[in-house]
Amino acid sequence: MHLTRNRRALVFLVFVFVLAMPWAVTVAASGGSPPIPGDDWVVVVPVANMYSAPTEDSDVVSQALYGSTVIVLEDKPGWARIQTPDHYAGWLPLDQARRLSGSDPHYASSGKILQVSGLSANLYREPDVTAHRPVLTVPYETRLEFLSEGKGDGAGWFQVRLADGRAAWIDHDDVIVDPRPLSIDESIELGKGFLGITYTWGGRSSFGFDCSGFTQMLVRSRGINMPRDADQQAAWDGVAAIDRRHLRPGDLLFFGSAANHITHTGMFIGHGNFIHDTTYGHPGVKISRLKDQPWTNLLVICRRIK
Repeated sequence: MHLTRNRRALVFLVFVFVLAMPWAVTVAASGGSPPIPGDDWVVVVPVANMYSAPTEDSDVVSQALYGSTVIVLEDKPGWARIQTPDHYAGWLPLDQARRLSGSDPHYASSGKILQVSGLSANLYREPDVTAHRPVLTVPYETRLEFLSEGKGDGAGWFQVRLADGRAAWIDHDDVIVDPRPLSIDESIELGKGFLGITYTWGGRSSFGFDCSGFTQMLVRSRGINMPRDADQQAAWDGVAAIDRRHLRPGDLLFFGSAANHITHTGMFIGHGNFIHDTTYGHPGVKISRLKDQPWTNLLVICRRIK
């Protein structure tokens, strides 16, 4: 009887250990400490999906981009519900971020900053594209911390500190140094560079946007942090209502069955055209004419950024 009791205890301990393993492994991978509500964490994967529930079987509600600081709202084993800088919340797998300590400043928030200027950019362990596979491939707008400028064989390269503390190299031509806000015309030209990029529900990166994620990025390029979803953008206090007869390039367009049921957004670019990321026809970023169907009948709200 004594031996049987010991065996039962051993089986119970093994069972508890197996249940705890995924949580322990995830905590170790993310910096050795579990998330605490209110903590700042930094995203360490190129693009992290945010889910409506702590399971990858749930729908994607948004994305957090590489190097961005997120705030932990609550946690479950292997997951944290986080808030991104645009005040959007969703569940993130813990192994896709790491905890920032009190003495650890937010990544790429001060000093000399590099920003990826193309649709994507590769980072390498040395200033050479042929020696090894990329350490990381990141999307447009990724911000990186400058460490040094390459010399000799490394001329034409920047060394950067990654969000996980490692160092890597990136080609000069893949980044801009200390980026400045774009003008309206520059932001429109930027948008045209994404023509053909496929539509991705919940997407906020050049790997795939959804409609509001694309418009939000164009506005963000002008140094303005706008809400995430189309209905939130239309109701935002940073915009003013305008009549469609008075549209100017850079104005925001909102489509739906009614003003209180917005399902799509885009940006007016002049000459009766607008740029948007749509599922209509072939899904992706395209330029459409406002007078064409279905857009002319679906346009319910026009807004101009104050």
